[in-house]
Parts: sequence; C-alpha cells; structure tokens
Amino acid sequence: MKRNLILTLMLGSSILFSCNNTSTEKEVDEKVSSKAIDLANMDTLVKPQDNFYDYATGGWRKNNPLKDEYSRYGTFDALAESNVEQVKGIIENAAKEKSNAGSVNEKIGKFYASGMDTLAIDKAGIESLKEILAQINAIKNTAEIPVKIAEFQTFGIYPLFYAYGSPDRKNSEMMIAELSQGGLGIDRDYYLESTDRAKTIRAEYQKYIAKLFVLAGNEQAIADKNAQTIMNFETRLAKASMTRLERRDPIKTYNKMDLAKIQAITPNFDWKAFYKAWGLENPGEINVEQPNFFKEVNKMLKEVAIDDWKLYLTWNLLNSSAEYLSKDFVVANFDFYGKTLQGKKEMKARWKEIVENTNYVLGEAVGELYVAKYFPAEAKERMLKLVENLRIALGSRIDNLTWMSDGTKKAAREKLAAIRVKVGYPDKWKDYSSLEIKEQAYILNVFNGRKFAFAESLAKIGKPVDKNEWHMTPQTVNAYYNPAGNEIVFPAGILQPPFFYLDADDAVNYGAIGVVIGHEMTHGFDDQGRNFDKNGNMTDWWTKEDADKFKERTQVLVNQYNNFIVLGETHADGQLSLGENIADLGGINIALDAFKLTEQAKKDEKIDNFMPNQRFFLAYAKIWGQNIRDEEILRRTKEDVHSLGRWRVNGPLPNVAAFYEAFNVKESDKMYLAPEKRADIW
Repeated sequence: MKRNLILTLMLGSSILFSCNNTSTEKEVDEKVSSKAIDLANMDTLVKPQDNFYDYATGGWRKNNPLKDEYSRYGTFDALAESNVEQVKGIIENAAKEKSNAGSVNEKIGKFYASGMDTLAIDKAGIESLKEILAQINAIKNTAEIPVKIAEFQTFGIYPLFYAYGSPDRKNSEMMIAELSQGGLGIDRDYYLESTDRAKTIRAEYQKYIAKLFVLAGNEQAIADKNAQTIMNFETRLAKASMTRLERRDPIKTYNKMDLAKIQAITPNFDWKAFYKAWGLENPGEINVEQPNFFKEVNKMLKEVAIDDWKLYLTWNLLNSSAEYLSKDFVVANFDFYGKTLQGKKEMKARWKEIVENTNYVLGEAVGELYVAKYFPAEAKERMLKLVENLRIALGSRIDNLTWMSDGTKKAAREKLAAIRVKVGYPDKWKDYSSLEIKEQAYILNVFNGRKFAFAESLAKIGKPVDKNEWHMTPQTVNAYYNPAGNEIVFPAGILQPPFFYLDADDAVNYGAIGVVIGHEMTHGFDDQGRNFDKNGNMTDWWTKEDADKFKERTQVLVNQYNNFIVLGETHADGQLSLGENIADLGGINIALDAFKLTEQAKKDEKIDNFMPNQRFFLAYAKIWGQNIRDEEILRRTKEDVHSLGRWRVNGPLPNVAAFYEAFNVKESDKMYLAPEKRADIW
C-alpha cells in the first residue's frame, strides 16, 4: 500500500502584523527561550562558521539517537511520531464508540481491529489470495493479460505500469487518463548498475522473491527458478525505463494521444479491453509518459512465454500483499525493504503500522477528528497572514531581479498572485459511504480501501478538476506545491513546533515555517515548476534569454551539490535534487526578506544571547536535524529528489549574504563561499 503511486509534489516588502501574540516582550522571551531555541539542541563546541549544521543540531542529534525501527530519525520524524500517538488515540476512541452500522467511525474501528488481529491473520496465511491466484493460473494466453492487469489495478496492484486520472498538463481544468512506467520491485538503476551495492541489492532482492514463493507453497528449487525468471522480466522493463532524472522533465513525459494512436504503437496490448475492464468505454485523450517503455511492453507480450507472465502477475500479487499477510510474509518483506535497502534494525510496533494504514484508507475521516481535537483556529489564521507576507516578499524579489526581463517578470508576478493557499484541512470532507470495511481478513479490507481510492481516481477522468481536493491528509507532517493547481498546501500536522509556534518570536517562525512556505512558493519557479503558468498549464512564458540565464544560474547550484560528499566516495546528485535545492535557497531568501520588516528585526535585540537573524538561521537548521543510517544515505541519494538534512542546511546557507553577517563568516572559514561562486536565482 505504501509503495503505491502517490502523485503529489514533496514541500513581503511590508509586514503589518507580528506573529507574536499580545504578550509583552519580556513574557515572550521567557516563553520561547526554552522550547524554540534551546542550547541543548546545539553543539557549541563546533564553530558555526565551519559547520552550521553540526553547530545548530549537534545536541539534538546526540539526544535523539536512531531507534532500531528507523533508517532516519529527524525532527520531521519526531513530530510524525507524536502525531501517530495522537491518531492512535483518535482511532481507538472511534472503535470504542457505539456507532451506527456503516458509519465512518465504525469503519475506522473495524479496519484497525482487522489489522491488529494478528492471530486471525497468521492463521489465514494466504487463504484470501487463493481465488486471485487461481484466476492467474487460469490465464491461457497473453491476449488475456491486459484485462487481468486492469483488474489488478482496481485493487491497487500495478504490474507493468501505473494508470490513473490526472490533470491535463496543458489544460489544467480537465482530468485525463495517464499512463506511466512501473512494474519494478526495486529502483531502476539497481537492475543495471555494476557497483558493489547494486550487485548486493540485486542478489538480496532475488532471495526475497524466492522467499515469498516458498511462503506461498513452492519448493525451494522451484522458488529459486521463479526468482530468476522475475529478475529477467523486470530487468528488461528496467532497461526500457526512463531514469529518475528523465522522469522529472514534465515536457518529455507529456505525450498525449487518443486510444487509436496508443493502440497503433502497441498493437499487442488491447487497450480497449483494458479500459473496458475498468468500465471506461472511451477514456478520451491519454498522456503516455514514456512511449518507449510501452513499446517494449508490446514486444514482451509477443516474446515472453505465458507461464512467465503468470509468474510475474503472481509475484506482483504476493509482493503487494506481503505487508498485510501472516507474520512470515511481513518479516520477509521487512528484511528486504527495511533492513537491506534502508538499514533498519527492527520493525516498528504493529499498532504504528496499522495506524498508518488506517490513515491511508480513511485518512480524511481520521483527519476530521484530528483537526477537531488538535488544530486551533488561531494557527490557521496566523499561517494565512504569514503566507501573504511571504507572497509580498517574493513579489519584491521578482521586481528587483537584475537578470530577468520586464515581460517575464510580469508573468512571474501574475503567477505568484494566482497561487492558491490551503491551510490545515479541506473545506469539504471526503464521503466514505461507498467504502466497504467489514469484519473480515485484514488483506481484504486493505483491498477494499484500494478499490475505493481507485474508483475515486477513475471517476475523475474526463471531468473538470476539483480545485478543492487535497492530496495530503490533515494529520500529515509535510507540505506541498501542486503545479497543475498552482497551489501551496500546509496540512495541520506540520503546523506545530518545531515548524510553527503560536507563542514564539517572529525570527523563529519565519526561520522555520516561514522558510517552508517560501520553499513551496519557490517550487512554482524551480526548474520544473517554471514550466507551468498562473493557471497551472504547461506553457513557456519565458523569453529564451531569460530561460538561458535561469539555467546558467541554476547550474551553479548543480555544481555545488555535485561536490558534496555524502558518504565515502558517493557524492550528492545536484541535478536530481535541483528543484528542491532551488526551493530551499529561495525559501530562505524570501522568508528572510519578510522577517526583516517585522518589529523584532528592526529592533535587532537579543533573546537568550542570540540576535534576531541568528535565531532565524538556528530555527531553520533545527527543522533539518536528523540521524541517518549509511544504507539510507545511499538509497536516498539515488532515489530522493530532496537533499539530505545536512545539505539542506550547509548547502544553501553559504549562498545567503545575511548568514555571513549573522555569524561573522570570514574568508578563512569553511562555510565561506566567494561572492562570485554563490548561487543567486530568486
């Protein structure tokens, strides 16, 4: 479930109102000193001019060592862990209530109870999968494969590719059908690279495949043979797949065609039968993100034996279900995806897994209860003011750009003004009346949850985009920018310390949640977001000269991050992480400009021996404090578009002039970067 496709994008020149409440300055100082900027979270033996990340977060990392269940543990994770505790209480209370039959609270309770009933789950084994396995075994030829894949996708299993509804990138008001490469159990590069790590992961993945086949009732020799077949099958898909970097390009992955055209380039795959199995006689226009991938699938339908196809479908069913079956399946799944890939030492408590899965299936229902209990209205009001202050700050920065022409500035200003803001929770809650959750096997409730989510996506195809829809639940500790909607979204879950304080000084709030806001705004103008206009349509609103200057300036960031060594001889990937690095740098500059116009910044007085600008940068660094295992460093560097926590601090700050002033950074210091080498974009 957690590996299913999730399509969301991850996170004034005048300020009239402070973020503080009406307390006196002395009262505010006493309230914020112990929790907003705390010396215990710092390592003051480290020079901030040499390593600001260690200086600002060294104490926190020492006091928060990695727990065995984590591959990475940072402030995001700490807050998420606290939220999970809160959500657990909400779910348990909902389960205890005597609710009407079919009520959403009853569904929450029944789903959670089915997941916690490990005795019944262990006793059932794979009993609940036997009907589907029989259907796979009954397949006679590859002509039946498209319909079977379509059926699989209705309950959240995605062999070969992902298919779903998405806004048309060139007509963001309408939803269209989308097809995207998939079908792999590990990252594409692991199948193809010759590094020692890639070889190890391939070997362990093949053992994992065999293990699941053994647990499903196969002899070891047969399971080993099956595993080799699956590796051969998926390696062929990997060779035809775009790289992660290529997939970041919204232009290259926009290839709209009708059913007749896609049928013409893939004649062996019956797309009409595929969509008909969904109940969609005419899907209309379809965006095929990777045409060459689908051409290879077309060849494989002709060249790969039907028994191998049946094995591949069986593997997809087993792998997608393993987390929700008996303990032996769960452990095998964790041993590979948790231990081998991420370096985790042990599984998290069962109840945490089930809370997370309940959040997935009934997220907004749980979110409505969460907001009522934990999200104060005042927080939303303050956030909206902060957002508008940062909008003004970014507008001022656009006006003052020396490298951009007036025409492009005008379009950028229009896009900025059009950004929609969502804070806390949706205005209208999701209707779960059609979701069927019963006292039955846990995996069947999981499948029903997936069917509900799929039906939602299917129903949108060919219809206007719902601009009020959220793509994260309110209890999520995260934020996002959605280019198709030209909107920034901040769920209630992140609007808590250390990101947002109701009673902290402005420096802290602008340095933490203020930078998060600026980060999400900047995504509208990063290397990918800049391709979309104020209405969320993919159009080129730049002059060629401005676009060339933008690329030249962003290349400075690429080069900087490419030089960062993350572990051993492994360097950061400056190109893969470019969008997030642009957003980090932009977010800092925007929030800093907005903060400069507050009363606190103008007075420039110390609180707990730190000047306002110092508190700003300390608050920023604090949100990226994290401990992380070597395996996770390597995995994220390859797979994640975000830089590691250390480089989200030590990466952008040498490019910010105010940082030099705040901490007296000199040319002889390690954090120093010569002015001509600094990135200057937004």
